[in-house]
Amino acid sequence: MSPILSLTDVTLVHGDGEETVTALDKVSLEVSPGELVAIVGPSGSGKSSLLAVAGALTTPTSGTVRLADHDLGTSSPRELARIRRDQIGFVFQSGNLVPALTSYDQVRLPLTFGKVSDPRDPAELLAEVGMDHKAKRRPHELSGGERQRVGIARALVTRPHLLLVDEPTAALDRQRSQDIVGLLAREAHEHDVAAVMVTHDHDVLHHCDRVYEMIDGRLNAVATSTD
Repeated sequence: MSPILSLTDVTLVHGDGEETVTALDKVSLEVSPGELVAIVGPSGSGKSSLLAVAGALTTPTSGTVRLADHDLGTSSPRELARIRRDQIGFVFQSGNLVPALTSYDQVRLPLTFGKVSDPRDPAELLAEVGMDHKAKRRPHELSGGERQRVGIARALVTRPHLLLVDEPTAALDRQRSQDIVGLLAREAHEHDVAAVMVTHDHDVLHHCDRVYEMIDGRLNAVATSTD
């Protein structure tokens, strides 16, 4: 099966002259449909930079980033905006929800930004993530885990090829962390989504299909079993 996300020798350098910082150092990674890949590593190691490059938010200094059939390095700004809207779902820490919107309207929000060819039904998605009974609640009426569930549903409503997840368990207790990452894994497996999750939480890694560690901008596969 062809990968959805393919990074080849990607390097990202910030700054000039003696002030340069190498955030990514010749990173190569492939993620196929139906798998959840975890990236672990200390703060400042380059994990967020990897998500930004994979999500077409940052252009690397060198190397190639492909999303399905698209070479992001040769895409225009307008094409990149369309790719982010139609093909990439983002899940942020604590859900990153809009305070004034209900859970249902949060999930529906990406559909208001432009025509989506085959959207999923927001009500059905809320039911799938166990939040249909709180469709009319606003973020301040939800727990941290509930906000994350709504955020996951919102990220999936456009049927993205790629799901990028940034520290989804940062504000959650152990059980809710297991529930959220288990939900991410199920969504990736059942809907053939390629998912990349950045996390500090080693207790949830058994839900993932592959685990990588990033240190000083370099990515290495973790050889030990996560079962």
